[in-house]
Amino acid sequence: MINQTLNSNIQPKYDLIERTALFGENILDFAKLIERSPINNPLINQIVRSGTSVGANYSEANESNSKKDFLHKISLAKKEAKETSHWLRMIIKANPSLEKQAKPLQKEAHELVLIFSSIVRKGKIV
Repeated sequence: MINQTLNSNIQPKYDLIERTALFGENILDFAKLIERSPINNPLINQIVRSGTSVGANYSEANESNSKKDFLHKISLAKKEAKETSHWLRMIIKANPSLEKQAKPLQKEAHELVLIFSSIVRKGKIV
């Protein structure tokens, strides 16, 4: 009984609501590490917008009223994950010292793109 209680508090990796929310939170934490400058300021704004939008669009998809709307919102989440990966690349270019912190975020963005691509390809509501 104790193990069941403990295990119920652990979020499985396939819990996309939690996973996309954590991704957004990690993007926010990463953005705080970036030094403010004329080059970095637009990059920070862009990555915060796209990185936090992934979870927002996925959450909206789960509240959709039709399969068409669901797939549209999933496609938007996929687009935002791809965009976040792009901004991470630009941030690494502008701030090579942040590459180590950015790489796990790039990996997660890529994994989310693959997951959303699979959902769209299969046309299934999850």
